[in-house]
Amino acid sequence: MKKNILIVDDSALMRRLVCDIINSESTFQATDVCKDGLEAYEKLKTNSYDAVILDVNMPRMDGLELLEKLQQDDIKATVIMVSTLTVKDADITIRAMELGAVDFVTKPCNIIEAKGDEFKGSLLRVLKAVIKSDNVKENMTAGLKAQAEKPAPVKIQQAPKAVGGKNKLVALACSTGGPKALQSVIPYLSQNLDAPMVLVQHMPMGFTKSMAERLNEISEIAVKEAEEGDILKKGCVYIAPGGKHMEIQKKPDGTHVIRLNEEAPIGGLRPCANVTYESLRNSGYDEIVCVVLTGMGSDGTGGILSLKQKKNIYVISQDAQSCVVYGMPKAIAEAGVVDEVVPLTEVAQTIIKNVGVQ
Repeated sequence: MKKNILIVDDSALMRRLVCDIINSESTFQATDVCKDGLEAYEKLKTNSYDAVILDVNMPRMDGLELLEKLQQDDIKATVIMVSTLTVKDADITIRAMELGAVDFVTKPCNIIEAKGDEFKGSLLRVLKAVIKSDNVKENMTAGLKAQAEKPAPVKIQQAPKAVGGKNKLVALACSTGGPKALQSVIPYLSQNLDAPMVLVQHMPMGFTKSMAERLNEISEIAVKEAEEGDILKKGCVYIAPGGKHMEIQKKPDGTHVIRLNEEAPIGGLRPCANVTYESLRNSGYDEIVCVVLTGMGSDGTGGILSLKQKKNIYVISQDAQSCVVYGMPKAIAEAGVVDEVVPLTEVAQTIIKNVGVQ
């Protein structure tokens, strides 16, 4: 049976193009189309769809307002945003994923790009991944009301104190479902975490900056989009900027700095988590806590296996039940190097348990 997809966009041309893309895949069908969020809301009140392709900017009711309305009325939907590469849309898209959107694809700048293979491939890839998952609707709606507010302060009095003077680093990788998952991890880390964290989330340029700013706003720990030459400091999270690979380099004085490059994407990914993990082989860290969260594909596994050959590592993987897409965590689990598998709600505490606080 074909999967039913709802397309919501104020552009008649985009609605037609997206319908053509959906219908080109034998397992999907564009069941309904709406020109704004208000029409979509009426449809979603009475109909169930396997996925919703949702535009950001629309008259009467935009994508964000629709998600807020669905949350208020406890209407479950698997939503994929279509967002332009603008600062305003990036901010809205990050907020949309807080409110329940599972992922996003970037909107083409013109008709030629809209008809191109890249947009078609991106849209179908995300659709296939999220529809295949049984967890999406539950994970996208569970705890949304709590996440709409600033998380409660981190209870660090129960966290272990750093012992033994070990020099540690946390290296986290995630993809599809990651922006929302990170909302359940980063805000619950202590500003006194006894290690820096480097983080690779598969996103285009611009969106990582919006995500970093939003996470910094609601977190005790400092969060920033990584910049060339940043010196890694304990109690700070450095997010790889979209469109650039991030490497960690040890300096002669023992400090570690961020190195960014625009070398070719690896497996279509830039940033690629494998690049970051492999760069840590020559670092001065005594122990590296590797964390793998929700995401399609297997990025991170190769890099972690390579890192294990030279470094003492501890691998934390998100469990299948709490993943939006159980791809990256599954790959690292099947590689046989995972030390601890935990639900999303326990990731932050597991990191603190292994790293300690100052």
